[in-house]
Amino acid sequence: MFVIIGIAVVLLSVLGGFVLHGGPLGVLFQPEEFLIIGGAAMGALLVQTPPSLLKRVASNMGGLFKGDPYTRDEYLNMLKTMFELFNAATRDGLIAIEQHVEKPEASSIFSKNKFLMHHKHALYYLADTMKLLMGGGVPPHDLESMLEADIETHHTEETQASGMLQKVADALPGLGIVAAVLGIVITMQAIDGPPAEIGYKVAAALVGTFLGIFLCYGFVGPMSTHMDLLSQSQSRYFECMKAGIVAYAKGNAPLVVVEFARRVIPNEVRPTFQELEQAVKALKHVQS
Repeated sequence: MFVIIGIAVVLLSVLGGFVLHGGPLGVLFQPEEFLIIGGAAMGALLVQTPPSLLKRVASNMGGLFKGDPYTRDEYLNMLKTMFELFNAATRDGLIAIEQHVEKPEASSIFSKNKFLMHHKHALYYLADTMKLLMGGGVPPHDLESMLEADIETHHTEETQASGMLQKVADALPGLGIVAAVLGIVITMQAIDGPPAEIGYKVAAALVGTFLGIFLCYGFVGPMSTHMDLLSQSQSRYFECMKAGIVAYAKGNAPLVVVEFARRVIPNEVRPTFQELEQAVKALKHVQS
């Protein structure tokens, strides 16, 4: 929603200011300039981006309009899932959660967390690590290093998408100049024409420069930044799980485990201790 609002504000501010200065909007409608700049930008993206990464760029751009999915409610649901899983392992032994981690899609614990069920990487990040703990022999500090390496790898993959989009943004002013130069070439061919015609062609050429800069700083660059921030938000979700898993591996009680996890959640979406306590009590009441 805020992305749409931002786009509207940019358009209204720039175009509205142009109109208030007495500028005719019609002169900005230059399909040829859009074709040159837009086509060249898309071609450059295809040249620099492997197909698998191109799909991620498209997917992440679509995610911009959905907002940050890692909300307070989803973090609370994750804490509840971890508490229920670790509580079962503490109460009945690790063998009690084997059915949940071997087939997480069919788990009665994981199925309560719809967001986690759809987030396959996060689901298996938790389930596969619990399988490792069931096998034993991994010290907590080594486990923490392994989980951190997983997060870094996943974060690197996600930031590649925003990096590709940022490269396109950086190229847009230059492509705008290319369009403008081509427009000047056309203008010079008609230099002996009437002044009005020459003025129109020069204006059309300058629109190319305007579009390149406008698209770079008004849209594509900010979208790349937003994608990068969403990637960081996703990494913090994994950090939350990592903190809980490592705390459990060190032998802490389930309530202490989820408190460790809660403390690494960003303040703006962190559930309060009272909210966590109430959620845990509700789970215990259902289980009893």
